[in-house]
Amino acid sequence: MTLPAPSHDSLVRVPLTATRAVSTFGITVVGFMTANLVPVMILALTDLGYSATGAGTLMTACLLLSAMTCLATARWTTGSGRYKVARIGLALTASGFGAAAVIADPTIAAIGIIIAGLGSGGAVAAGGAALAALRDPDRASGISGFTNRAIVAVVLFIIPLIGIGMGSAFGILAALALAALFTTGWMPDRPKGETGGAPNIERSRARTSRSTRIAGFGVLACFALWALGEDSLWAVAAVMGEQQASLDEAGMALVLSLSTAGGLVASAAVSLFGKKLGRTVPLVTALLVGAILKITSGFVTDPGLYLVVIIVWNTVYMVAFLYIVAIAAALDATGKWSAPILGVYLVGSSFAPLFGTAVSEMVGFANLGIILGAITLIVLVPLLFISRFSHQQEADQAQDTTPGAEFPHAAIV
Repeated sequence: MTLPAPSHDSLVRVPLTATRAVSTFGITVVGFMTANLVPVMILALTDLGYSATGAGTLMTACLLLSAMTCLATARWTTGSGRYKVARIGLALTASGFGAAAVIADPTIAAIGIIIAGLGSGGAVAAGGAALAALRDPDRASGISGFTNRAIVAVVLFIIPLIGIGMGSAFGILAALALAALFTTGWMPDRPKGETGGAPNIERSRARTSRSTRIAGFGVLACFALWALGEDSLWAVAAVMGEQQASLDEAGMALVLSLSTAGGLVASAAVSLFGKKLGRTVPLVTALLVGAILKITSGFVTDPGLYLVVIIVWNTVYMVAFLYIVAIAAALDATGKWSAPILGVYLVGSSFAPLFGTAVSEMVGFANLGIILGAITLIVLVPLLFISRFSHQQEADQAQDTTPGAEFPHAAIV
């Protein structure tokens, strides 16, 4: 399988500055954080009077709406519309989660969470599109992932300290969304053309080759399927650890904590060494190791070994995640593919709990591990070729830019 030679889009990517980092990564993290806080949000909703099933259904609806909004607004965020989408999205997120946090009413909470889900999808799309405008997508994606893991780790540490409730689970995210709203003007604009004049996005789209579109749709499809496989294991990890490996609650808490640390290490490594390591070899290695670990997880009965398997799997998961996002960013500097990339991930992730629990109940943990490993191996093949193509695409774009383009002195990478 080979993809034709990539086309040139002659768009100048900008360096990462402090303000661009705060805005781009902050908006993306806030938009995507709902998925990370689902466990504590469900606990908070049960205290408000929801059943566990009702709370889970509401949060699934929130994530699906976020994914749909991300995909629906992705096209607008490839141009100057990213600022409007980000501001509206963050305003809806802040107001929706804020209402759920301060008004102790199940109906108001449901309405607020649905509104926030719609808004967070716009924030995810805008942040993803802005990421593509930055130079060195591998490093930018790594820093974005590190920021995400670090902020989520802090939030997950703070919420139990002050008590899990509607005010903490939803109020903190509402406050972060409000803070991010004031940074939207710092996001990088759509890339400028060679001449430094106003960019002609329509002309850039017209020159996008058929092979680039194939690669773009291919990485989106692979990411959604991969997300289903990864998050299906995560959904049953605690149950599997308890029933198969006799892992107690303290052990699972250690798994969650060290998994977050593993994600931080992985994202830091990608941000520091991504360019030196290339893109294809680390991605393929992470996917291959991840497939082996998912298969292994279904057969491990020793609690210590199970702990190690899950932590290492989470670490290589983050490596693969960041490189796939980098592929989408490298394919098109306007953000055509990086804007919807997290949206399609949320689509796959939303169905993961149902898929993971249903399959494990029908065929057992061992067969579930084999199925999830097979999913990873299936997406590995097209991602291998798409990754190589994206590297050439990025190189050709860099050759087409003007050497004398303006570079701000405040650049941090």
